Amino acid sequence: QVHVVESGGGLVQPGGSLRLSCAASGTMFTTPIMAWFRQAPGKQRELVATETSAGSPNYADSVKGRFTISRDNAKNTVHLQMISLKPEDTAVYYCNVNFPMYGLDYWGQGTQVTVSS
Repeated sequence: QVHVVESGGGLVQPGGSLRLSCAASGTMFTTPIMAWFRQAPGKQRELVATETSAGSPNYADSVKGRFTISRDNAKNTVHLQMISLKPEDTAVYYCNVNFPMYGLDYWGQGTQVTVSS
């Protein structure tokens, strides 16, 4: 079992910045793929950014150039640095820890990000 906890959400004005953090603990079968998703009210959950254990990041087009994902494999943590935030970035942000070889997928409880003046 893997426990996933996000932190760092909050209220920020348009153009502001936030840094989200995610810590995974428990039985790590291998080095997982770690990702950030978000879900806005009335919308489906969408992938924001992902990074493999080898450090290859991928981003949704809507956040490229503004969000940066980074991870520390030794600590099983992943962060999402968000700059130039827009109201449309408002959502609950979820951390995902995935072990594709084992078909195992774990989610955190989510952290609210609200971008508003």
